[in-house]
Amino acid sequence: MIPAHPSATTVLLRPGFGEIEVLLLERSAGIEFHGGDWVFPGGRVDDEDVRPSEDPFAEAPARRAAVRETLEETGLRVAEEELVPIAHWTTPVDFPKRFSTFFFAARAPAGLAMADGVEAVSLRYFSPRAALEAHARGEIGLPPPTYVTLAELRSFRTVDEALEMLSSRAIPFILPRPVRVDGGTVSLYPGDAAYETLELERPGPRFRLVMCGRPYELVRDL
Repeated sequence: MIPAHPSATTVLLRPGFGEIEVLLLERSAGIEFHGGDWVFPGGRVDDEDVRPSEDPFAEAPARRAAVRETLEETGLRVAEEELVPIAHWTTPVDFPKRFSTFFFAARAPAGLAMADGVEAVSLRYFSPRAALEAHARGEIGLPPPTYVTLAELRSFRTVDEALEMLSSRAIPFILPRPVRVDGGTVSLYPGDAAYETLELERPGPRFRLVMCGRPYELVRDL
């Protein structure tokens, strides 16, 4: 099994017209991992983010990495104390490149966001609904963790509401278990009745992303 690299992602939220908007970056097509997809700002935890005797997989180094990577990729400076941890995703065990990633949400700071032109070739604020619809039409690619996060953000109308609700819940730690099916893949998440057995028809609660053509279908009834 390939070891996972500690990483961090920042979900920047701002008010829109009756709904929130989130900043997404278009990754360079030449990048090996999700090249060409649209993602939240973020990247690996570097040595400079880790204090002596600190676990590089802990939340504190991830916070520093989130601030640094957001600044490098977008030019926006986020205050570390304003980051709200909302999830932790680890790449499936059989993938050739893996990351152990804290997802943080924060209010987008004032200022003009600009893509760095290296890892991010463009950027744009989308409402979660608009991003998912663009993905359904085949206009943008979204990695599964980005897709699931956007789907969860659809229900919020204001940034305050989103941050308050997200900060009040326990952080989900998610290690997906993908299952190949005719026409695509079903990605199972902890809590799904099939998560341990991989028996997709097993009765019980559902928390899965069905990726069999577009649009994807997030099924969650936990």
